[in-house]
Amino acid sequence: MARYTNAVCRLCRRENQKLFLKGDRCYTDKCSVSVRSYPPGMHGQGRSKTSEYGMQLREKQKAKRYYGVLEAQFRKYFDMAERRSGQAGENLLSILESRLDNVVYRLGFAMSRPEARQLVTHGHFTVDGRKVDIPSFLVKPGMVISVKPSSRDMEKLKANIEANASRQPPKWLDYDAANMLAKVTGVPAKEDIDLPIEEHLIVELYSK
Repeated sequence: MARYTNAVCRLCRRENQKLFLKGDRCYTDKCSVSVRSYPPGMHGQGRSKTSEYGMQLREKQKAKRYYGVLEAQFRKYFDMAERRSGQAGENLLSILESRLDNVVYRLGFAMSRPEARQLVTHGHFTVDGRKVDIPSFLVKPGMVISVKPSSRDMEKLKANIEANASRQPPKWLDYDAANMLAKVTGVPAKEDIDLPIEEHLIVELYSK
């Protein structure tokens, strides 16, 4: 299973935006974007103009990094989005939001998407009563996602839930905090996604 293993703070600095890849650290003064608000590398502080292609590429890279997806899988999601009815860009974001690791993060079980990916991989969650340890698993309306009974006393999970108590789950997830489960009641819509992604630029990039 391919994944990015280098310093994730460099990704935030490259996009000049917080991608919230390190949980609590992203909310403190130690965040690399706050400390060094310029791209990494020896030419990071130089001035450069961004072309139309550059803007489209940066938007694609930003989306990939938000959700922790590499190029081959991201392209697969785009092809899937194009085959669906409606706007390809909005379909793409809906598919990315439907990933199990993103759902775990949205429900407040993890402080970041990378941590959510790790929790899913370690088998702490079930879908419709069956253990699923594939972070890219796409949830669908009617499915029920829950913490595995044997994992409900994990100190890390309890701490995350307490820290994220004020976070509101998206409208398409019916969250039952007492039982540590949520039912998927719909499909993620553009207005439910609070990430600053201009999906039309990604569509323009892949349409060339």
